Amino acid sequence: MTQFITSILPTIQHLGDFGYWIVLVFALLESLAFIGMIVPGAVVVVFAGVLSAQGYLDLIDLIWFAAIGAILGDTISYYLGSRGKYLFRPESRFFKLSHLERGEQFFKRHGGKSVFLGRFIGWIRPLVPFVAGLLKMRMRTFLLWNISSGVLWAAVHVLLGYAFGNVLGVVEIWSSRVGLFMFGAIVFVFVAWYGLSRSRPFFLFLASIWQSVTRAIAENPDVLRFKERHPGFVEFVRNRLDPHYFSGRTLTLLLLGILYSFSLLVGVVEDFIRSDSIVAIDERVANLVYAFRDTELLNFFTWITFWGKWEMVIVGVILAIFLLWIWGRGRFTLSLVVAIAGAELFTTLGKIVLHRPRPDIAYYVEHGFAFPSGHATIAVAFYGFCAYILVRTAPSWSRKVAYAVSAISLIALIGVSRIYLGVHYVSDVLAGYAVGLLWLLIAVSFSEWLFSRHPDVFVPRLRRAGAITLTIILIWVATYGVLVARYHPPRAVIATPTFSAVQNIKATFASSSLPLFTETVTGATQEPISIIFVVRNDESLVNALQKAGWLQADPATLKNTLILAARALSNTAYPKAPMTPSFWDTRVHDFGFQKETLAQTVRSRHHARIWHTSLQTADGQNIYVGTASLDVGLKWGVTHMIDPNIDTEREFLLQDLETAGVVSSIEKLQLVKPSLGENFSGDSFFTDGMAYILKLR
Repeated sequence: MTQFITSILPTIQHLGDFGYWIVLVFALLESLAFIGMIVPGAVVVVFAGVLSAQGYLDLIDLIWFAAIGAILGDTISYYLGSRGKYLFRPESRFFKLSHLERGEQFFKRHGGKSVFLGRFIGWIRPLVPFVAGLLKMRMRTFLLWNISSGVLWAAVHVLLGYAFGNVLGVVEIWSSRVGLFMFGAIVFVFVAWYGLSRSRPFFLFLASIWQSVTRAIAENPDVLRFKERHPGFVEFVRNRLDPHYFSGRTLTLLLLGILYSFSLLVGVVEDFIRSDSIVAIDERVANLVYAFRDTELLNFFTWITFWGKWEMVIVGVILAIFLLWIWGRGRFTLSLVVAIAGAELFTTLGKIVLHRPRPDIAYYVEHGFAFPSGHATIAVAFYGFCAYILVRTAPSWSRKVAYAVSAISLIALIGVSRIYLGVHYVSDVLAGYAVGLLWLLIAVSFSEWLFSRHPDVFVPRLRRAGAITLTIILIWVATYGVLVARYHPPRAVIATPTFSAVQNIKATFASSSLPLFTETVTGATQEPISIIFVVRNDESLVNALQKAGWLQADPATLKNTLILAARALSNTAYPKAPMTPSFWDTRVHDFGFQKETLAQTVRSRHHARIWHTSLQTADGQNIYVGTASLDVGLKWGVTHMIDPNIDTEREFLLQDLETAGVVSSIEKLQLVKPSLGENFSGDSFFTDGMAYILKLR
């Protein structure tokens, strides 16, 4: 966001004094009757304040122009309102009677000051002055409120933008990783909530379609004959789908959910025991996340993961039980305890029986075994049950959706935090989710059974229950703030890799257990290793490649990825663009180098990916392995396509290194058999299976 603002500032500078008039026009249009409901005038005024902070517009002049525009807009709306109601008709799509009625109700409720108050309420702003004219408000009184509110509105919005403009440096820091992640998360939650909160008509439509389909099936002659032959079975099915009884549709759906979560748990455990593909994914995802660790995101996810710590859960359970008693919903208490106790019991047994160690790349020391994740389990069991209570008792569809989306988002973030911090594998978190979901559904089933037997109306036990609830929630949040501020777990020490000395590189790779192919995230083989580098250290390797004209790729941060996407769409150059991760021996490439083609576009690039090995020569030279490929265009508008002749790229890289004079010796060996294959995105390649051993100066 800040980069966008900074990039367009020089262009806006050329507007000069015309910028003030633009602000005036937008402020006027936003205050104009009905038109103002679709014109983002406030946004333009705030943005103008940002420009003022950058020195492009004068602050005081800007406030006056915005105020004059707002005052003129209200005045015009007042005049239009004085012309009467003849514009409004029931069949009108623009001048709706409902709009007019809302404005009249607001005006009658607040009287003359409604002109002042309405200025600061988005949906009512363009309606109030119109209604004031419609109801024949005195012109002198109207102008008093109009001018005072217009000046204040302009000052507030301009100064808000001015303040934001002065802290762009701080915003730039936070927008790098944490800010962008949080912004994306907030946007996702908002879109999910906004879409689902307005989706009830859609679900009702689907229900109507379902009823029509089931009715048509029920009236089918073959189905009728089946019902006549098997009345007992039909009656059983009908009872299991009856929505009026707990033993009907409610119990059926809950049992299906319990069976599904149990089968999911069994499947994850089975894959772990058999070391199936999920274990291979575990290692690669852990290494991928480790390769892109960031200090800001580590701190952020440390704060997030604390919501699943036992301290927060215990305090949360105690406060939740107290709140249930206050609101007369104590019957939820036993179910909540069942969910927490059952989930913890299963998690503890899983850790004891399976004894899975923590990942070697954990950010901090975490005691105990890894499988399943206790944080993921308790997140689903506790926060999921709290969401169930809120959804079960919420008075409106939008609130139900808000509670559900919030809980799901928090549960997802806690699971992601465990993976990002390196204290759990993906399968640990999936198993934890399955355990938590299993006991959540058991607890919900118990609650629904209690409700079916005692469908009481909830009555708060204490006066001012709402105020007490808010106080308790604030206490819980304050407790979180105090505990997380004092939470400083000891940092884990990543073990230093040990190196093995080799006498003959050819013989070592011919007989070694080292992988000879690169891999996808699921462990499927891709291109074979085509170059083996022998060089003193990382710095010497980087210097040699750069001397040969190959640039080291930028890290694949969100910011760089967005720049890459923009350059790909515009078909322009990005010489150090981030590269798609590739795996070898479960690890992401340690170095990525690239060189532009004659097309000088990000869509077409020479690529080289290089990995450390644990091998050294007798004289202390490090051994690296690498692959080379050529991007020739975009596929699906998302990922790159490679030239299938990857051997040509191997020769191209060798030629550049020789031309730069950084190669001291060359050997060639048949590393794998000549073969055909595909990479992770399905691009075909062919190779003779040869590899170069290059000793670099």
